[in-house]
Amino acid sequence: MRAITYSEYGTTDVLTSSEVPDPKVGPAEVLIRVRSASVNPVDWKIMAGYLDPLMQADFPVVPGWDVAGVVEAVGPDTPEFEVGDEVIAYARKDWVQHGTFAELVAAPVRTVARKPKALDWNEAAGLPLAGLTAYQLLTRLGVGEGDTVLVHAAAGGVGVLAVQIARALGARVIGTASSGNHDFLRELGVEPVEYGDGLVERVRELAPEGVDVVVDFVGGVLDVTQAMLAEGGRHGSIIDPSVAEAGGISSWARPDAAQLQALADLADAGQLTVPVAEVFPLEKVAEAFELSQGGHVRGKSGEDRHRGEPLRG
Repeated sequence: MRAITYSEYGTTDVLTSSEVPDPKVGPAEVLIRVRSASVNPVDWKIMAGYLDPLMQADFPVVPGWDVAGVVEAVGPDTPEFEVGDEVIAYARKDWVQHGTFAELVAAPVRTVARKPKALDWNEAAGLPLAGLTAYQLLTRLGVGEGDTVLVHAAAGGVGVLAVQIARALGARVIGTASSGNHDFLRELGVEPVEYGDGLVERVRELAPEGVDVVVDFVGGVLDVTQAMLAEGGRHGSIIDPSVAEAGGISSWARPDAAQLQALADLADAGQLTVPVAEVFPLEKVAEAFELSQGGHVRGKSGEDRHRGEPLRG
């Protein structure tokens, strides 16, 4: 099959289009014919070697963890799915090697849910990792009806899903973003505030007693987070592990089929959309990585298997 691979750590220069063997499909796994896959910052951070102390990488590596596609085959003892099922997955395994930037990927059923009908292939591929990252942090913090939640980087790839999930959980949501994203956030039911100097005061104007929950998707904001919290407030971060020493939660998304299905159900209920910043063909994954590295993407960038030319959306 055709896949994007790299055989050593480095920049996007190490990425190459390759022919590799089709994946084997073990017990409790499904083979997915990839229709679209989504780029996440972790993909290029692994490629650069930043996570080498944490995660085993066996070269050559096919990068990518997010996927939307069609079940091509099922392994032994896999009653959950059938050939032809449309699915999504956060297809992270216990080591880095066989990823989703390929024509086929084998995924454990513990990572797989049914594709939401309300999302197209590219939108669906952008849901798993970012959606689970947001959902797991919000639910670990106990976000629910009546809470006021402040989301740092509310228009980013994770933040834009977090604000919608928090709203679906019954919370009032305030989100930090540049002024150019404020109208977009208002359309999602979010009260936007400009980040930067004076942020605490701007938030206190909206929530004089402080906010109940702060979720951090940007890093470097622990001091302002603590200054915005109401008495007894909760906070967490996916970027800054030092929050754990300050009474918060440091979160790293785990594959979870049931939670991913809950997110798919929110999408089908009209409560969750996935903005797609740009779409690339498989051979231009390097460009998608570079777009993600720029750090100013609203929503997700992805790679579309079934189209021959780049799309923009």
